[in-house]
Amino acid sequence: MSQQRTFASVAWSQKGKVTRRERFLAEMDAVIPWSRLLALIEPHYPKPGRGRRPLEMETMLRIYFLQQWFNLSDPAAEDAIYDSESMRRFAKVELGQDVVPDETTILRFRHLLEKHGLTEAIFEAVKDLLAEHRLLLRAGTIVDATIIAAPSSTKNATGTRDPEMKQTRKGQNWHFGMKLHIGTDRRGTVHSLTATHAAEADIKQLPNLLHGEESVLYGDQAYWKEADRQAFEKRGVRYRVNRRAPGGNRNLSQRWRKINRARSRTRARCEHPFRVVKRLWGFDKTRYRGIGKNLARAQTMFALANLYAVRHRLLPPQARYAL
Repeated sequence: MSQQRTFASVAWSQKGKVTRRERFLAEMDAVIPWSRLLALIEPHYPKPGRGRRPLEMETMLRIYFLQQWFNLSDPAAEDAIYDSESMRRFAKVELGQDVVPDETTILRFRHLLEKHGLTEAIFEAVKDLLAEHRLLLRAGTIVDATIIAAPSSTKNATGTRDPEMKQTRKGQNWHFGMKLHIGTDRRGTVHSLTATHAAEADIKQLPNLLHGEESVLYGDQAYWKEADRQAFEKRGVRYRVNRRAPGGNRNLSQRWRKINRARSRTRARCEHPFRVVKRLWGFDKTRYRGIGKNLARAQTMFALANLYAVRHRLLPPQARYAL
C-alpha cells in the first residue's frame, strides 16, 4: 500500500465515529497470522518476470478474506474495494496510488488456493496457532452437521442441477444441496471438517471428525449407534451421544430424555461456528458448483471463524486497534 494518502483518505481518518465494520476488520487484522499464511502461498504464487507483474500477494489474500466475511462474489469484491474505505484500508489499497485487482485477478487467486489445497493448509495453520496459545482443547470432541442449500433450478447455462448435490428430508421439508460435517472441541473450536452431498448419513463421517485423542464424545441422535458405544467405551472414551430409541423418541424413557437434555447443553456449543459462518457471514447457500470448491470455501471460513471466536483472547489486554 502506498504511503501517500489521498485527501479523501485523510478526511476519513479524522472522522469521529469508529464503525462496527472498522472494529471487526481491525480486530481480525490483528489476530490473523499473516506471515504463516503468506509463507504457505508464496511457493505457488506467480513470480515477477516476463509479462504483467503480479499484484501483492498479501493484498490478494486480504481481499479473499473480505469475500468470505461479506459474502462477496468476484465482481462484488472488486466493486467493494472501490466503494468502501474501510475495506480498502484492510486490503492495503490506496485509490490513485495502487492497482485495484479486477474480478478476473480475484478469481485466479481463488483458483490458485483451490488447486494447491491451500485452504486446507490455512485451516491447519490456524489450528496450530490456537494449539500454541492453548486455545484448542484435545480432551473431547463434539460432532455435528449442517445443510448448505444449492440452487435447484435448471435455468442455467448447462440446463442441469449440480450433479454432486443431492436432496434429503429434514423434518417435514426437503433440502437440496450439501452437508458440512465438523468436529469441535468442548468450547466449539473446529478441529475437523468434511463435506458430502446432503443425503449422506451423518454417522458415516464420524471417523473423519475425530483426532484420536478424545476422552469424551458428544453428538446428537444422528450419531447414536450401540456398536460404536461399546467400541468407544472399550477404548476408555466416554460416549455421550444422545441416545435414540429403536422405535423413535416416543419410546425413549423419561430418564433418557433428561440425560439427552443434559448432554445437549454441552453439545450445543458445536452450533456456535455454524451461526458465525451461516448467519453472520452468509454461507447458507453454495456459491460454486461441486463439493470441492465449496469445501475449500468452508475450510477458509471455519479457520476465520475459529479466530473470530477467540480474537479477544489473542489480542493484548486493553488493546485498541485502528485501520
